[in-house]
Amino acid sequence: MDRITEDLLSNGSIMQRQVDRLLTQGISEDLILRDITLSGFMTMDRLVRFIVEKIRTGVYELSIIDNYDYIEERIILTKLAEVLDLSFIDLDSIDMDYRLTSRVPLAQLTRYTALPLSEDDMSITIAFCDPLDIEAQEAIQRLFPRKIIKIALSTKKQISSYLFKVEMKDSVKDLTKKIRDELNSISSIEDQQEASSILLLIDVILKTCINGRASDVHIEPTEKNCVVRARVDGKLAEMFIFEKSIFPPLSSRLKLLSNLDIAERRKPQDGRFSTLVGPREYDFRISTLPTMDGESIVMRVLDKQKALVKLEDAGMDRESYEKLLKGLENPYGLILVTGPTGSGKTTTLYGALNELRNIEDKVITVEDPVEYRMNLIQQVQVNAKVGLSFADALRSILRQDPDKIMIGEIRDFETLEIAIKAALTGHMVISTLHTNDAISAIPRMVDMGIAHYLVSGALVAIQAQRLIRKVCNSCKTITKLPATMLEEVKDLIPANAKFYAGTGCKECNDSGYMGREMICEVLTITDDLGSLITKGASKEEMLIQAKKDGFHNIFENGIQKALDGVTTLEEVLKAAKG
Repeated sequence: MDRITEDLLSNGSIMQRQVDRLLTQGISEDLILRDITLSGFMTMDRLVRFIVEKIRTGVYELSIIDNYDYIEERIILTKLAEVLDLSFIDLDSIDMDYRLTSRVPLAQLTRYTALPLSEDDMSITIAFCDPLDIEAQEAIQRLFPRKIIKIALSTKKQISSYLFKVEMKDSVKDLTKKIRDELNSISSIEDQQEASSILLLIDVILKTCINGRASDVHIEPTEKNCVVRARVDGKLAEMFIFEKSIFPPLSSRLKLLSNLDIAERRKPQDGRFSTLVGPREYDFRISTLPTMDGESIVMRVLDKQKALVKLEDAGMDRESYEKLLKGLENPYGLILVTGPTGSGKTTTLYGALNELRNIEDKVITVEDPVEYRMNLIQQVQVNAKVGLSFADALRSILRQDPDKIMIGEIRDFETLEIAIKAALTGHMVISTLHTNDAISAIPRMVDMGIAHYLVSGALVAIQAQRLIRKVCNSCKTITKLPATMLEEVKDLIPANAKFYAGTGCKECNDSGYMGREMICEVLTITDDLGSLITKGASKEEMLIQAKKDGFHNIFENGIQKALDGVTTLEEVLKAAKG
């Protein structure tokens, strides 16, 4: 049994019978403490106070909590800081002055897991992960001999992460120095924008982010710095930090590449450019937005190979794929893909277009904006400035003798009405709608003003989807889950079900996840379900009929992915529960 549990037993904080009860349920000795806190025998707050007191009196080393992944370091340090009358600082919530780190050897900061945060005339604030490590404090004090050290607390993971950012900053130090020298030697703004070193910097940013599997690149000015973040598997991570002086020429050069107005800094702008990153060509859709500290720039990475992805390769299970394919084989009708923003709906539409496009059919899309350019397909870009809305484009498309139509998104009654009419007059129409599940799309269309019988006549199938992170194969291992989490899914899993998780490794940047794929549900509109829609049946009645027709919901699909070891149960609960 672990040390903390033994100490809690010996001082009477928990009872032996409570431990015995969990052991008889098959709970591992190593996980007794976790399940004691989850079952309410002992609150997490009491446990934290107990551990902090033991650390303060020297009975425990702070590192003891590394053995308990369910005890958050942040919570322990926050309480410890309170007891020791120190500040706990969330490094993500402050705009750090990176010039302080350049004055001392990075190797020393890394060795003692310490990070200088700010200074005034008298003192310098240093973040440590262990406030009781006197050796570390004395070593860092020697690096700043003329200042009093003020100790602050931050988590080891945060400090290490920021030290890595400093290391990344140092790795492009020569390039940023070259940029500064080049800008200082050039007087005119036009020549500064053409500076070759800025192009080199853009190349480094794009290469690093794409090699890191980024879907979006965010370049953001702050009060003191210029920060580059990348979205990987749906989560943002900081990649680079530069001096604020680098931002204006970097921003102007990206605007030039995208044919934007470099003099306009007060209004948002949108554009796109293409460039080779390594051996492959990528498109980048760029958006600028004026903020308090300058313009925020976001670049969506459009990998042309992703546009050609097959629906099966995107993570669709065989049953869902066959249902959707059967719907796409209909000569006419409306197929909808639903889900929240960022759930991969557009990728699914392009996957569906791949199934549809051929020499014999005229396929036209109306999009805002056109993300991927595809052969054999006529793509129309919505342009509000010249009065070309989705509805206007659709009216014109119907005069172009199309067989298949893809609408990027149905946002209003007018667009939906034309889509329904097109579906009822011999066209296959595919589009997206913002609803949380497939069945909710039906009442949403009625709420938008379409009659029940028209919805029933036009609809062929509805797919709802989410994106979930996949477990990293390099560090994948069987994991034991809390009894409370298993209780939520007990009706959907077999006895002795095994679940998997990533422990974190170099390949996945210690996240335990690598890549994303889809979980989905496909609702086929059968004759019986169509009759219920025409009668204006409730959502509950339609769902009962759908299940009779063989419908499996997105949560069930996610549970199967977790049982197959593709993802974690925690990821499924977060993405699809409710």
